[in-house]
Amino acid sequence: MDLLIRNADVVDGSGTNAPYRADVAVEDGRITSVTPETESRGARPAGARRTLDATGLALAPGFIDMHAHSDLALLRDPDHAAKAAQGVTLEVVGQDGLSYAPADDRTLEEVRSAIAGWNGSPPGDASFDFDWRTVGGYLDRIDRQGTAVNAAYLVPQGNVRMLAVGWDDRPATRAETDEMRRLVAEGLEQGAVGMSSGLTYTPGMYASDAELTELCRTVAAYGGYYCPHHRSYGKDALRAYEEMIALTREAGCALHLAHATMNFGLNRGRAPELTDLLDRALADGADITLDTYPYTAGCTTLVAMLPSWASAGGPDAVRARLADEEICARIRHVMEVEGSDGCHGVPMDWDAIEISGVTEPALADHVGRTVAQSAAERGEEPFATARRLLTEDRLGTTILQHVGHEENVRHMMRHRVHTGGSDGILQGAKPHPRAYGTFPQYLGRYVRELGVLSLQECVAHLTSRPAARLRLPDRGLVREGYRADLVLFDPSTVAPGATYDDPKVLPTGIPHVLIDGRPVVADGRRTDVLAGRSVRRTR
Repeated sequence: MDLLIRNADVVDGSGTNAPYRADVAVEDGRITSVTPETESRGARPAGARRTLDATGLALAPGFIDMHAHSDLALLRDPDHAAKAAQGVTLEVVGQDGLSYAPADDRTLEEVRSAIAGWNGSPPGDASFDFDWRTVGGYLDRIDRQGTAVNAAYLVPQGNVRMLAVGWDDRPATRAETDEMRRLVAEGLEQGAVGMSSGLTYTPGMYASDAELTELCRTVAAYGGYYCPHHRSYGKDALRAYEEMIALTREAGCALHLAHATMNFGLNRGRAPELTDLLDRALADGADITLDTYPYTAGCTTLVAMLPSWASAGGPDAVRARLADEEICARIRHVMEVEGSDGCHGVPMDWDAIEISGVTEPALADHVGRTVAQSAAERGEEPFATARRLLTEDRLGTTILQHVGHEENVRHMMRHRVHTGGSDGILQGAKPHPRAYGTFPQYLGRYVRELGVLSLQECVAHLTSRPAARLRLPDRGLVREGYRADLVLFDPSTVAPGATYDDPKVLPTGIPHVLIDGRPVVADGRRTDVLAGRSVRRTR
């Protein structure tokens, strides 16, 4: 036996079983026995190479982050303490329709520019070797290098459209649609667990429902799921949710709704309308799950706020439009008066847009201020400040959007198909605290302090439910034969350290994290173990 964990209060991930005291034995990366205290009668398995006394600690399956933006962080910083210290043992990346595979030399540079605000590494940065172009190549790189946590991947639909159609705002031809289906199938064959979309991000947002339905048919044929950042979380949010439900049902494809909530002032208190919609679809046989993060602010890039027509043609075309006074006047009107589709149909509130990160060091004094504050300090209009940031930072500026509502956050996390997803963007001097704090925030604030969820319910949301969506038959439960991806935490003290003012602080109350029985975190400190590998789709 490699490890014996003694006197643990097992929260097994089922969501139904109350915590119980037990000893858990691990060998060759798997749980070999779970012996409740009532059955052991003082006898314990003998011969363990290591023993860990878990008195006073809860033992749960490792947490699964269903929505992560660690695509490069996993490889550039394999220590990855931001997630490992939270008890995360598996992340799902390739989110929101944009990532680094599939790609060719041209589209790799374009996507690096488009999502530099999410992941860093803008074009021209030679500090990292992108030695892959396919989904399988990316997953192989993870396996060769090793990381702190495991990773699963979604084929990003924006990349697929980039390769087959380009950045044009037009319908795909039949041949282009066939090529996109081929690219999706290839990614799934190489191990992706599904497909993502960013339908307020270019070029994925240019796809019609019919085009998306065709791609979802391919996803369904491989037993994957569709994870859209859909067309609106503001104006027309419910219609956007209905659209995703309808097209996936037509395609026969499972649906996982990313960061599923209702934002902006016009949606305050409307989360029950969303869950009513979901309940009707579930009762009618739809296969739906969702994720949320336990915070009210959102996080994205400043360039994402532009109207979609202003982003047609790709990053170089965007920069050209930002240099044109007449075009910028039109952009400003759409953003501030009509409501840009990039901002979910809601007119910009520059007081709610906080600058959280820049890629150009000379712009660092903007970080931590709202666009309105930065503009006032410089004696200019907010749009002028935003335009200058986009231009001088080469579209790499990251922002927080303070547009959420606590009552909506609490309502969504109670739903029976809810899972946890940090949507954690690690880039920037002041990233959203969700990147460092989502999972202890659930356990500390929403379980212990507020009682929104019971401990066993919350752990199920973070473990067995996402494992079921990912179709992983040996993860998500503390059960004999399951992988020993485990977290030990103190329910009485677990808490995030990260705040909006100081967002890069690690949590407290999570002393041990194991992947395949190997200590990734021990006694509250990150070890040098790189036990994480790719987790690939299985039929």
